[in-house]
Amino acid sequence: MNISKFVVVGDRVLVKPKSLEEQTKSGIYLPPGVQEKEKIQSGYILKAGPGYPVAPPSAEEPWKESVSSTQYIPLQARVGDLAIFLQASSHEIDYDGERFLIVPNAAILLLVREDDDLEYYLK
Repeated sequence: MNISKFVVVGDRVLVKPKSLEEQTKSGIYLPPGVQEKEKIQSGYILKAGPGYPVAPPSAEEPWKESVSSTQYIPLQARVGDLAIFLQASSHEIDYDGERFLIVPNAAILLLVREDDDLEYYLK
């Protein structure tokens, strides 16, 4: 899987969905279509956008430096975090036979951050 070509824009993150449980706690097996319709889903963040764009300083303040490039307020989400998010807000894409989700930052409910290597989760 080569995601190095992906450029995530704005306040979005690219997520590799976590494997869904095929069996309920009571032992009933669920088909993938039922599992994917859950309201809350989780997955590992592979790439994150730059954040929220901020308007450049106004020309009314001559003592400030003029900024020619766009500035951003960065996202809390980082590569390798486990994100728990609202499924309804995500957009599914398929690339090279792999399933990914593009999730806006506002749909992320919780981040679980560990210092483990991301490659462990991509297996």
